[in-house]
Amino acid sequence: MGGLIGTGAPSLSDIVLLFELTIAALLLAGIFVVRRGHVRAHMYLQSSVVLVNLPVVLLWMLPQYLSLVLPDLLSEFSSPNYYVPTAMLIAGLLAESLGVFILLVAGTNLIPERFRFRRYKLWMRTEVALWWGVLLLGLSTYYIWYA
Repeated sequence: MGGLIGTGAPSLSDIVLLFELTIAALLLAGIFVVRRGHVRAHMYLQSSVVLVNLPVVLLWMLPQYLSLVLPDLLSEFSSPNYYVPTAMLIAGLLAESLGVFILLVAGTNLIPERFRFRRYKLWMRTEVALWWGVLLLGLSTYYIWYA
């Protein structure tokens, strides 16, 4: 067994897994912080989570998918090694895009008024549900590939 946590995964995969679990904990903390009325702390915490995760998605997860999954996707799609990471990719791109959009709507005037939403709670809860779905798909992908 190799890697940092003994699964045989590359060390960088283990680091990304631990990083994403930390992100999940910070998302939970952000939920509890806003429920206690600390809206500004919530804003900084959740914004940081989205922005810090973006390079990990673009520099690690997307290239991994493109090199390990995409080349054989059509011929191997019935295998969980291919359809689970593909579901994670789609849900992850939706979650990250929605997170950035929420940041732009809530924190800037860059989005034109006609594209801005009013029901923040609905969109933020949708984002949290998407993010947790992506985390579960990511854990599943890690398990399928390395455990």
